[in-house]
Amino acid sequence: MKTNAFEVTSRYVYPSLRRRLVEILYEKGLKQTEIAELLHITQSAVSRYLRMDRGALMDVSSYPDIEEELQSLAREIVEKKPGEYEIHRRIVEISLEMLGKGYVCSIHSEVDPEVDPGECNVCLELFG
Repeated sequence: MKTNAFEVTSRYVYPSLRRRLVEILYEKGLKQTEIAELLHITQSAVSRYLRMDRGALMDVSSYPDIEEELQSLAREIVEKKPGEYEIHRRIVEISLEMLGKGYVCSIHSEVDPEVDPGECNVCLELFG
């Protein structure tokens, strides 16, 4: 194994979650500048997420439970405007949940062909 689950989560899962969050906010009719301000990121980053230049390796919307959590987080962001650390904490929590449910195993084995998802239970045991 050349990459560990945290590297995969940091490089692929977290950006995919953030991308989907940007998409949800955009679908709600918010402008890119408004999304950037709410998420405490640049408008350029919002644009890259929407163009699928960033966070596009994993379609997190295909997991209904994760999609529901992101929809809920998006509503909270619009209504309560939490700080950047609170948003970051919530995205990290969702990332860890994805690890614990085994949602990251397939992408981990794509990124690192030496990983055998049939033998590796590290995330399931630690976070499941």
